[in-house]
Amino acid sequence: MASLNVGNLGEFLREQRRSAQLSLRQLADAAGVSNPYLSQIERGLRKPSAEILQQLAKALRISAETLYVQAGILDERDREETEVRSVILADPSINERQKQVLLQIYESFRKENGLQTASDDASDTHDTGADVAAPSN
Repeated sequence: MASLNVGNLGEFLREQRRSAQLSLRQLADAAGVSNPYLSQIERGLRKPSAEILQQLAKALRISAETLYVQAGILDERDREETEVRSVILADPSINERQKQVLLQIYESFRKENGLQTASDDASDTHDTGADVAAPSN
């Protein structure tokens, strides 16, 4: 896990709060954190947990992954992969089997291009079944 980059996180949060036209107090209330605590996060004095970042992201209407990247918890490549997976899994127009096949194809392309997926990083010996054969007629 990368070290937390709280200075940049605080600046980023402040920019997001201002662009959402929220006061410090309004964001703190919406996220369920105290006003002084949020102020300390914005000034780079506190390291918020992933849970607090998730609450702030929800209140700001941005993805939690974006804040995780800013905090150094998640790298950009992982965020992009997570977002692709989320979009596929949330699509109501395809069934569960189609979603799983689509994810397997996505993983196989990433492997082919030399990019390990987050699930592969957790266990290099784990076989995801990403080699999807074309159906025969």
